[in-house]
Amino acid sequence: MMPLMPKSTAVWLIDNTALTFEQIAEFCGLHILEIQAIADDSVGKIAPFDPTSHSQLTKEEIERCEKNPSAKLMLTVSTVEQFRQKGPKYLSRAKRQDRPNGILWLVKEFPNISDIQVCKLLGTTKSTVESIRNKTYKSYSALKAQSPVKLGLCNQVELDAALSSVSQSDDK
Repeated sequence: MMPLMPKSTAVWLIDNTALTFEQIAEFCGLHILEIQAIADDSVGKIAPFDPTSHSQLTKEEIERCEKNPSAKLMLTVSTVEQFRQKGPKYLSRAKRQDRPNGILWLVKEFPNISDIQVCKLLGTTKSTVESIRNKTYKSYSALKAQSPVKLGLCNQVELDAALSSVSQSDDK
């Protein structure tokens, strides 16, 4: 995982720490020549971004890596959790039309999956899931069961996580 605004973070790290260019390049996901160009001011004016005040790095982590040039900087765990996407993700209109097909596939393939899990996974409403499950959806006859992963409504990791909780509840 990379820090927010990697070039601006690199500017701040160059100006305010004794880290090596290699450490900064690896942390920011940039090439070492880019770091050297930033340090030489040949890239242009880039505003510095303080990773410590934005909870991406701790001062202790910087000090640890300053003492050991072969050590790698690590983002703080809170940063990863803080910027993880919450809530429903944006879907284009074309994909929104595919959502009922994904719901139908989930309901047919995994009848024990709860309506709430389908809602969270595909970002839909409980009434839509219920109407598809009960075959009362307005255009139910036109629906074609298709995997939500293939439709781009969710990724395989999200689907596996939802289905693993279904299988765990079945085991109880």
